[in-house]
Amino acid sequence: MAERTRIIEGTWNCTSCDARNILARHRSCPSCNNPREETGQESEFDFGEADATTGKSLGEGVTDEKALSAAQAGADWFCDYCSASNRGDSPICRNCRAERSSTSRALAEEPEEPIEAPRPRRSAPVPPPATQGSGRKWLYVGLGLLTVFGSCMYWGSRTHGVTGQVTTTEWTRTIHRETFQRVSREGWRSDLSVRSSRMPVNGTGEVAGVENIRACFPRQRGTRQVADGTERVCSTKTRREQCGTTEKCTRKKMGNGYMKETCRDEPKYCSKSYQDCDTRTRYRSEPVYDVSCTYDTYVWQPVDKKVESGHDCAPRWPALEPGPLDRLRREEKYAVRIGYEDGDTQEHVHEPKSEAEFLTWKKGQSVPLEVNNFGSAEIVAGDAVR
Repeated sequence: MAERTRIIEGTWNCTSCDARNILARHRSCPSCNNPREETGQESEFDFGEADATTGKSLGEGVTDEKALSAAQAGADWFCDYCSASNRGDSPICRNCRAERSSTSRALAEEPEEPIEAPRPRRSAPVPPPATQGSGRKWLYVGLGLLTVFGSCMYWGSRTHGVTGQVTTTEWTRTIHRETFQRVSREGWRSDLSVRSSRMPVNGTGEVAGVENIRACFPRQRGTRQVADGTERVCSTKTRREQCGTTEKCTRKKMGNGYMKETCRDEPKYCSKSYQDCDTRTRYRSEPVYDVSCTYDTYVWQPVDKKVESGHDCAPRWPALEPGPLDRLRREEKYAVRIGYEDGDTQEHVHEPKSEAEFLTWKKGQSVPLEVNNFGSAEIVAGDAVR
């Protein structure tokens, strides 16, 4: 794309008489006639503001032939004898007529960032970095919360010993009586296989069996997906397309109070919605049928139960006699209640897993406990007084 160039003239401030905004073409101050030197920031030029979007200078470009010639003369150099600034193409100091030497200092050209190449897609915006103070603040907050949590857990886990006493022992025993009964069930004919039943002996060895398959009829067992032509399916998407141009400029300091500005037009991209369509197979749900039948089989059915419980005594099973086709299923539950003083009266419930363990506990016996600050108690293993 075609480039457009302009020469922008900078300004400087005299440190001798405090005159300000002197055009770069003046190598001596118009007010006090002192030559512009490298010291005192006199050779640090102000080129004005630039548009934040395009980078283009808001000032006017130079059209004067003498100024354009000065801009093209190269970087200024400073006399070793009087420190005055001189055109880059001048071999003799304009102020004291001394010749330019190899040790004469010169300003350097300072190119700014080049124009960026156009991007086909917009990158995700980068979130502003968190300030150091903000990050440190949240770090301190997190460390504070962690310290408080850790202190609470440490305090709560600290334990101390107390001596409790068994206040009561409790037990509950239940016997369930189940009988092997003939029932009717429904099933899919393809899953049924005739098999003879066998009755249990002393509650074991039974076979449920599948007998007397009857009353078979078709019934829907499920559905299946069947192709039913095609359909056009569309979705809305977006893409980046060129929608004109935008001007982008870069500026290059020429080391002599002038700056070269280069501008060019770059493609501008916009988001555009469009329909993305595709032809897909359409499906419909179709019922799937199978043959359902009624059949006879045997299952265990609960018919009765007895419960017995007690306190501070040996456990016993309730009396329940099984029939020839019955079986008995037993359940048992034990609890030992231990009272102790820890600020106020507390209770810890221990649940033995077996009758043998339950029978080792007696009402009134002492039990060493370990209690934490959260109020949770544990029996000290092996130390209970039996």
